[in-house]
Amino acid sequence: MSAGAYRRAGVDLDAAAEATMLIRDLARKASLPQVVEGVGGFAGLFRLDQEHLLAAATDGVGTKLEIARLAGRYDTVGIDLVAMSANDVVCTGARPLFFLDYVAVGKLVPEQVSGIVAGVAEGCRLAGCALLGGETAEHPGVMEEGRFDLAGFCVGLVDEARLLGPHLVEEGDLVLGLRSSGLHSNGFSMVRRAIEGLDPLATPDGFGRPLMDELLEPTRIYVPAVLQAAERGLLHAAAHVTGGGIVENLPRVIPEGLGARIDRGAWDVPLVFELLQEASGASEEEMIRTFNMGIGMALLVPPGAAEEAAAAAGKHGVEAVPIGAVVSGEGVTFG
Repeated sequence: MSAGAYRRAGVDLDAAAEATMLIRDLARKASLPQVVEGVGGFAGLFRLDQEHLLAAATDGVGTKLEIARLAGRYDTVGIDLVAMSANDVVCTGARPLFFLDYVAVGKLVPEQVSGIVAGVAEGCRLAGCALLGGETAEHPGVMEEGRFDLAGFCVGLVDEARLLGPHLVEEGDLVLGLRSSGLHSNGFSMVRRAIEGLDPLATPDGFGRPLMDELLEPTRIYVPAVLQAAERGLLHAAAHVTGGGIVENLPRVIPEGLGARIDRGAWDVPLVFELLQEASGASEEEMIRTFNMGIGMALLVPPGAAEEAAAAAGKHGVEAVPIGAVVSGEGVTFG
């Protein structure tokens, strides 16, 4: 992969992959017999009893927060925070139960924190889970006044018999792409570098709103759409398309010996990605490996269930597009 534009923005994907491997090894030393799946999946799985598993995930919003700070708009990034973890949890087939947040600020401004948490609460409503609690920390002398960071933690519950994952996936399964709402919450170090010469308050050609609104569009929450399809027995697996794009996230739910063939012409790529590619000078390969490119969740379904699964997603306002299939081989190829 060419990591030119992203590396110039200060993000080293190779270092991130190495760190994940090291952390996975450390986590194995702090395990319990009830751990079914640890570091590496979309959510960790912990046995609750003979029939049920807890699914847990944690994430942040990354440097999209800097866009929100510059705009003075704080409510949308709270939705992003919930989406990043709740969408991971539902990839197991689990229904999110509760969410907790952590807000760190340079100086505590009640209106700012209230705006952030209002977004978190809205995200929890959209995901159908409870906002169980959280923590707000003031870090004077460490974080500059006006700066802030967020982390979130989501826990869900799934019947083991209904668990989604690679163990169900077969050659010939279709890949349904659930459309994204835009950039979601990945690649923003590259985004911020790319827009340095642009006016974020202006409306670019072909757009129906200012660039700032496009950048701050919240990550789509797919929980209701995925759960409805999963509970009808229509899904084999689901992959949340975050950092690494389709090419790195889809293989996480495909068993060894199988891969996926994706038709790049099956969906229209939103204009914001074209604008960023032109502004950043990123290659097509790097764009595919950095952003969702318009597909925020990929569902792996038996061929005979694809139409019904797409209809189930549509009932929750999410358009599903057939974008490929599971094939023999390894990894993701594009055609």
